[in-house]
Amino acid sequence: MKILLIGATGALGKAIAAELAPRHEIIRASRKGDVPVDITNPGSIRALFAKMGMVDAVACAAGNVVFAPLAVLTAEKYAVGLNDKLMGQVNLVLLGQPSVRDGGSFTLISGVLSGDPICAGSSASMVNGAIDAFVRAAAIELPRGLRINSVSPTVFEESMDGYGPFFRGFKPVPVAQAALAFAKSIEGAQTGQTYCVQ
Repeated sequence: MKILLIGATGALGKAIAAELAPRHEIIRASRKGDVPVDITNPGSIRALFAKMGMVDAVACAAGNVVFAPLAVLTAEKYAVGLNDKLMGQVNLVLLGQPSVRDGGSFTLISGVLSGDPICAGSSASMVNGAIDAFVRAAAIELPRGLRINSVSPTVFEESMDGYGPFFRGFKPVPVAQAALAFAKSIEGAQTGQTYCVQ
């Protein structure tokens, strides 16, 4: 398969590429990589798909949210996650459909906070829940046998230095474990699923 991987330069993106590259052609795209894309900019997404031509799968391991206490969050701070992680991925699906071959797939990234919230994580909980809901709804409408799933991991072992204080009591997992869920989505047959990695 020819797989377009968004967020390829991050820890999760690198793990996904390592898992899939022995079997597939991976096009590595990121904000600062060799194949540039900014998922907050629909024009950038359109340009990416125009450059790539047809692909068999689109996988996204990118998206930002703000971690901050509810008391200091503003509409502008919530908009970071809404415009980046949520609508960035939704736009990958909306704009990418013509570039994905019949029977191909989209795999999006959400996260454990959609169902297991933490203090200072309301933006992430809101965005992750919306992504999972979008996947369920889009799955019943996508044309040409296209599939869509999300991967919802807990905190990564590799991220504990920065995020550990937010995730007290959570058991971290290696990014390689989340990469397996991406492989399941891309190489499998299911659609409308959220693969929890905990």
